[in-house]
Amino acid sequence: MPQDKIILGIDPGTTVTGYGMIHLKGKKMELLNFGIIQLNKLPSHPDKLKRIYDRLQGIIVEYKPDEMAIEAPFFGKNVQSMLKLGRAQGVAIAAALHHNIPFEEYTPRRIKQSITGSGAASKEQVASMLQKMLKFEEQPKYLDATDGLAVAVCHHYSSGVGEHNKSKSSDWKSFVKNNPGRSK
Repeated sequence: MPQDKIILGIDPGTTVTGYGMIHLKGKKMELLNFGIIQLNKLPSHPDKLKRIYDRLQGIIVEYKPDEMAIEAPFFGKNVQSMLKLGRAQGVAIAAALHHNIPFEEYTPRRIKQSITGSGAASKEQVASMLQKMLKFEEQPKYLDATDGLAVAVCHHYSSGVGEHNKSKSSDWKSFVKNNPGRSK
């Protein structure tokens, strides 16, 4: 059955949050939009969270995505940074839930792996690969935008099976069935 859906990808951050949207029409994947939500000039963490929520509400109303994918927080040494990042992720998820949009999480390593073939790829390598795949002219100033786009593409390549739904279909047989032509 041919698919027609829009996927919103989010790379949450407390200085810059990246987002990207792809439109799937049958077997064709098209770039809809990608960009950033700039947060560094806001005076407080609650102000940043409100900006993320408000901007994502506007994006959701304008583009009407069918699904959302978000980068899962990674474990770092600074606990305060992790808490802030988790809150940013939480308000992004809340924006999707407000509109009854299903969401899924993907680890940074898995996102890079799905785009470049290497889970240790740099932001520049991910951006370059997406540029070739989706045929956009120049890379953005902030690679958080292409990171958000990478989350959406990863979601598509993963058939919507992320960290929450691993048990649904995580074996090679299921991958081949759900991704004809990608395993050759």
